[in-house]
Amino acid sequence: MVSANDLEAALDQVRANAAGPMAGVFGPDTLTWRIDREAVIFLGAGRALLLQLAHPWVAAAIAEHSKTFADPIGRFHRTFDIVFAMVFGSLDRALLSSRQLHRRHGMIVGEMPETVGPFAAGSRYCANDIASLRWVHATLVETALMAHDLVLPPFSVEERERYWTESRLFGALFGLTAVDLPGDWAGFAAYNAAMVQSDTLTVSPAAREIAMQIFSGARPWLRPPRWYRAITARMLPERLRSGFGFRLDERDKSAADNALTWIRRIYPKLPDRLRYVGPYQEAQARLRGEPQPDWMIRCLNRAWIGRPQMDVRGKG
Repeated sequence: MVSANDLEAALDQVRANAAGPMAGVFGPDTLTWRIDREAVIFLGAGRALLLQLAHPWVAAAIAEHSKTFADPIGRFHRTFDIVFAMVFGSLDRALLSSRQLHRRHGMIVGEMPETVGPFAAGSRYCANDIASLRWVHATLVETALMAHDLVLPPFSVEERERYWTESRLFGALFGLTAVDLPGDWAGFAAYNAAMVQSDTLTVSPAAREIAMQIFSGARPWLRPPRWYRAITARMLPERLRSGFGFRLDERDKSAADNALTWIRRIYPKLPDRLRYVGPYQEAQARLRGEPQPDWMIRCLNRAWIGRPQMDVRGKG
C-alpha cells in the first residue's frame, strides 16, 4: 500500500529532481514532453485502458466505482487531466494532482465479486496497492512510446533508457519508489513481458463488459471507428486480445493499414498548433510568461481535459 506518508516521501524526491517551479517535474528538454505533446498518442488510449482492465483488481474497481458507462467522455477527460497535469503542469500543479489522485484512490476499495485468475472471490482490492499502481504506470509509459513510434521515427536504445529514467520520476507521482520500479529499460521490458504471460492479467467478465460498452456499445455516436478498434486490437498481446473477444479479419487489418498510411503521411506535416496537445502548448505559454492560455489553447484543452485551463494558482 502507498500511504499518505509514503506519497509525501516520494514527492520529496520529485521536488529534488524537478525541472523547476514553472517548468514542472520534467520540462521542455525531456523526452517525456517530446512524446506526450503529440496528439497521436491518442492512438494508444484504447490499448492502455484495456491493459489496465486486464488486471482483475482494476476491472473490479472500475466496474464498482467508476462512471465510465454513464460518462465515458468524462472518464477520458479525467484521465488525461491527471496525466497532463503531472507531465505539463507547473510543479505546484503536478504535486496537487498527485495528491488528489492518491486521495481518490484511497476511496476505491472493495472485494472481488468472483474469482478471477489468482484473485479469489471476497479478497480485498485497493487502488493504492503498489503492484496495481506499478501496472497502471507501466501501461501509460509503454503505450505512449508505442503510439509515438507507430507514426513518428522510433527512439534509439539510448533514448529509451533516458525515457525510462524520466518515467521513474513519473512513477514517484503515484507514490512508487525506486525499489518499486525496474532499474533500467531492459528491466522494464522484462517486467511487461512477464506480466503479459502471467495469470495476474486475466480478462474478467467485468473487464469484457466494460470493453464492449466502450468499443461497441449502445451509443453509436461514441463508438470508435473500425480503424481505431483495429489498431487497438493489433497493439494488444494476442492472449489478451482473444480474452477481450477482439477479432482481426481482413477488413480490420485493411482499415488499420489504410488509416496508418494516411496518418503517417499527414500528421508530421501538421502545424504545431494542431499537432501538439493543449496542455503542452499551455505549458510553453507559461514558460514564455503569458498569464493566460490563448483561445486556441483553451479550445484544445477542452477537447483533451474537458476544461479550458490546466494549471491552477495555489500551492501543491
